[in-house]
Amino acid sequence: MIVKNRKKFIRAILLIIGVIVFINLLIADKSYSHQEIKYKTLSVLSGDTLWDIAEEEQETNVYYEGKDIRDIVQNIKSTNNLESSSLKAGQTLEIPTY
Repeated sequence: MIVKNRKKFIRAILLIIGVIVFINLLIADKSYSHQEIKYKTLSVLSGDTLWDIAEEEQETNVYYEGKDIRDIVQNIKSTNNLESSSLKAGQTLEIPTY
């Protein structure tokens, strides 16, 4: 095969590679199914803090596996529409899980 215009040939090859990579990324995103998030209800006990609950969830809840404790605290706060980190005994929290 004789290439008459080397620059056009290289551009075409790079474009084809780019399109293939882009399509692979789209397919990969669709093929890795995201697990459906479920929620468990947790009752706050006297002396519980949001930090303690987040630490416990970090150790036992696959949903929070490998996540920073501060992100877990923030996620629990936002999931439960909490304005502060203060908790009351008897309060219930919805905790994301798989």
